Amino acid sequence: MNDKYAPNEIEAAARQHWNERDAYRVTEDDSKPKFYACSMLPYPSGKLHMGHVRNYTINDMLTRQLRMKGYNVLMPMGWDAFGLPAENAAMKNKVPPAKWTYDNIAYMKGQMQAMGLAIDWSREIATCTPEYYKWNQWLFLKMLEAGIAERRTQVVNWDPVDQTVLANEQVVDGKGWRSGAVIEKREIPGYYLNIVKYADELLDAVANPASPQYLSGWPERVRLMQENWIGKSEGVRFAFPHDIKGADGQAIQDGKLYVFTTRADTIMGVTFCAVAPEHPLATHAAQGNAELAAFIEECKKGGTTEAELATQEKKGKPTGLFVTHPLTGDKVEVWIGNYVLISYGDGAVMGVPAHDERDFEFANKYGLPIKQVVAVEGETYDDKRWAEWYGDKQKGVCIASGLLDGLGYKAAVDKVAELVGAKGLGAKKTTWRLRDWGVSRQRYWGTPIPIIHCEDCGAVPVPEQDLPVVLPEDCIPDGSGNPLNKRADFLNCACPKCGKPAKRETDTMDTFVDSSWYFMRYCDAKNGEKMVAGGTDYWMPMDQYIGGIEHAILHLLYARFWTKVMRDLGLIKADEPFTKLLTQGMVLNHIYSRRGEKGGIEYFWPHDVDNVYDEGGKIIGAKLKSDGSAVDYEGVGTMSKSKNNGVDPQELINTYGADTARLFVMFASPPEQTLEWNDAGVEGAHRFLKRVWGYAAKNADAIKAAGTDFAALSADGKALRREVHLVLKQVSYDYERMQYNTVVSGAMKLLNALESHKTADAASREGLSVLLRVLYPACPHIGHTLWEQLGFAAELGDLLDAPWPTVDESALVQDEIELMLQVNGKLRGTIKVSAGADKAAIEALAVAHEETIRFAEGRPVKKVVVVPGRLVNVVA
Repeated sequence: MNDKYAPNEIEAAARQHWNERDAYRVTEDDSKPKFYACSMLPYPSGKLHMGHVRNYTINDMLTRQLRMKGYNVLMPMGWDAFGLPAENAAMKNKVPPAKWTYDNIAYMKGQMQAMGLAIDWSREIATCTPEYYKWNQWLFLKMLEAGIAERRTQVVNWDPVDQTVLANEQVVDGKGWRSGAVIEKREIPGYYLNIVKYADELLDAVANPASPQYLSGWPERVRLMQENWIGKSEGVRFAFPHDIKGADGQAIQDGKLYVFTTRADTIMGVTFCAVAPEHPLATHAAQGNAELAAFIEECKKGGTTEAELATQEKKGKPTGLFVTHPLTGDKVEVWIGNYVLISYGDGAVMGVPAHDERDFEFANKYGLPIKQVVAVEGETYDDKRWAEWYGDKQKGVCIASGLLDGLGYKAAVDKVAELVGAKGLGAKKTTWRLRDWGVSRQRYWGTPIPIIHCEDCGAVPVPEQDLPVVLPEDCIPDGSGNPLNKRADFLNCACPKCGKPAKRETDTMDTFVDSSWYFMRYCDAKNGEKMVAGGTDYWMPMDQYIGGIEHAILHLLYARFWTKVMRDLGLIKADEPFTKLLTQGMVLNHIYSRRGEKGGIEYFWPHDVDNVYDEGGKIIGAKLKSDGSAVDYEGVGTMSKSKNNGVDPQELINTYGADTARLFVMFASPPEQTLEWNDAGVEGAHRFLKRVWGYAAKNADAIKAAGTDFAALSADGKALRREVHLVLKQVSYDYERMQYNTVVSGAMKLLNALESHKTADAASREGLSVLLRVLYPACPHIGHTLWEQLGFAAELGDLLDAPWPTVDESALVQDEIELMLQVNGKLRGTIKVSAGADKAAIEALAVAHEETIRFAEGRPVKKVVVVPGRLVNVVA
């Protein structure tokens, strides 16, 4: 074998070997335990980044090690290929999104293959292909039939630049997350999926440990994020009666302004009501009132999420309208408030400024009354301190509240529900922060919604036999709206019911639809007759899902919802899609920048600067290598093309080999923690692999000739064997808990032990075979090559399916043990004793030891203390 480690050469040969064997094709096999491990599918943006490398290497290590342990392991891959970035790239490059997407897929797939990932490419899917999105359309129609999907009109976030609806999470500071345009609130029709119907079940699995569906294999913080997003609230929905009439002479909303509150115990503290700018009372009040109309228009450009509304300045206008308090009969003024969401409850809130921070801020700003109706024993109400104690519902009792006086929170809520119920004005109710999922998007590059609009028949579902509705792949968006509206060959069709000319729906589906079930399609990827089939029954639920924390809410929530819908429609058996979840940490790198004369920021690559350090060795700045000019140091942050701090995996692979890249990202930190990029660490990983190769090359002939006679080993050989099996025991445990950084540490310990052992004997041979198997899941190319060249394949088979080494407990038994020797409590050396030596024998050896005689200085030994397995202390 070659003396020098040549990664590019050995990696190409290893991949050729696996390709010729079709080594990673997986089929259902009931004779083995199954394990389905999957990384979140990437968006084909052009190139892999180091976050991808880390994610997929974690998955690959899991897959390879479990395969060696006898599992039937599936690791598939696909492409989340629809979405707005492709449209933006198309506008920029004047090419169809399809071409840009497919070109990127080809390049990124090549990068993945260069990494040596054990992916079953026979199951590859791309969500932009008709073979895939046909089933999006098919299930959508099934949801329509089941009443889970419906068409309705709702206020949405409209991006006037991208000409599309945005989800609340895509609106940042009132602006579109991509365009930066000020978002408008528009009322438009679209299709919604009734995810709220599943809210209780979705919540139970993340919040109730007693639930049979409880996701104990998920990180606690992800469960909490899901719980908070679902946001169950139990309270009372009740009405403030009024006689405000609309233009038709009828009382608006039947003369009832409904609100929902979790704090009905504070009902006697209401001093105003606030309605959303879109509320019918607000619209009525603004008729003929230019000031109110202008304010409503201003509000339409404000925040659209609860988080944004909580931080923005509270603004309001009085409507001049009044409603009646349901219990006191007092008149209550109605205001329009920019902090009230039309989508939450009934789009109106009762204002209790004495006991609600938001209302308190609003009332103080506009001089509205503040009335305390809850008191806590031993506390004095203070407008600077009340919020500190009010949050605990169990502390307070009602005051200044008539029939409610003296009642605690629960009793008061029950009483209010009874009182308003008796008047026919309300009842207890559960509400959710979770909203039904609007899936209509006014974009081209997505799954066509399978609906045909007929003037006579209305919205007509496309017949199942006509699926898929194929998206034209040659459109080039120009920023002037959805290009499908200009495609007569797509738009014009016949009504399936009456046969008259009709128009296709040009809205496409939210891309979260694509990623909500792709993991099930992997199981039956090539089945053209069914969305899912026997493969899904075998593989689902997924045993291990791996992806970034940024997907902890929406993607995971939608995937869970989609799974439950498919279950209820009889397509699958699983209740939850993902048994275990690992959210890997981000890859960070240093960021260097400089603000130009005109205010723009220029970013510099880390390799183009020299750091400037303070006396403590902390980076305080940098200088350009080219001209020595000063550059600002911004610390570390997520790798990003825009900030010039990314590392191209392909360059790393070309320079050091894929195994080095894989080894570094696994060794640098535990999988769930962030990883800070370090060029020296990459070089260190490469040096380690060179050492592995060098040891194997140097000792190849002796290792091949060495037998397996462990009984004939020298004391040093037995010591090496004990060290090997101790490390193997720890590494096997580390594999089970996916702590791959310590797995790599274990491999390094094994190499150190082998290099320290000067004789190539049976212990060396066994130790090297263990090292190669321990290292192989992280570095498969070098592992495979050395396994073959050292003759282990002839004995144990291809390393891909070689048995995982087992710990030989007999190897851990020591003939001799080393004890610390103390004289009068001070450490004076060590002594070796037989592992089976009794206390008397240990005492005799300790008393006779030369260091004991030296430091006793002729004094007689008074006593000897033996701590078994640790030390012996001679007192003289």
